[in-house]
Amino acid sequence: MSPYALPLFGRLAWIDVVLLGWFLLVLIAVIYVAWDAFTKLPEPGVIKSAWVLTTLYLGPVGAAFYILADKEPRPGEHERYVAPMWKQALGSTLHCVSGDAAGVIIAATITGLLGLPMWFDMTAEYVLGFAFGLFIFQALFMKDMMGGSYRKAVTSSFIPEWVSMNAMMAGMFPTMVAVMMGRDMRAMDPRELLYWGTMSLAIGVGFVTAYPVNWWLVSKGLKHGLMTVRPSDDAAISHGAHEMSMETSKP
Repeated sequence: MSPYALPLFGRLAWIDVVLLGWFLLVLIAVIYVAWDAFTKLPEPGVIKSAWVLTTLYLGPVGAAFYILADKEPRPGEHERYVAPMWKQALGSTLHCVSGDAAGVIIAATITGLLGLPMWFDMTAEYVLGFAFGLFIFQALFMKDMMGGSYRKAVTSSFIPEWVSMNAMMAGMFPTMVAVMMGRDMRAMDPRELLYWGTMSLAIGVGFVTAYPVNWWLVSKGLKHGLMTVRPSDDAAISHGAHEMSMETSKP
């Protein structure tokens, strides 16, 4: 065995060293965001989970988004802090990417381990990504905001989620194909560090391409952004910060 070999990841190339350092930063960022979100952040549980997942995908970049957009600066200031439209759009993108990307990763990992062809892999990623985002992260987790009806949550979320996911995939798929069809075939193997680095990069690009579309969806009232939950709220969710942003934007 080569002195540079790792039992699980094969030959340790320079990119593997870089990725090991990156994933160490990801671990630190996830621990911080998870601790702060679930102990201090006045958001619904699904948004807290979305922040943790997004930080798992994007590492320090996700943690920076969390601090700049949603972390309450001082007690009682969360509503006004998250009111700006760019933060509301970021929250909507966060919700989309966290759920959709989870489905994409599950599908890509299974097809990669089975050695299935690229066309099947991409199809499975699209279908499972959309299903995971719509039926779980949108409809299941947000049905209480839509009157408690799961069916109504699915039907009302279908088009906005589909539009948002397509925007994300427009960034993710070309990035994945460009890297995975490059010279290093390890990018297609879930047992390799490069595979997970590729996924992280692709999700990051997908986040960027999905952001403008989510801005438009939130501005039209088709998706929600960040919200505020206080212990005293009988309905568990106070008025959405998007509504506040509309108020503060009036002359």
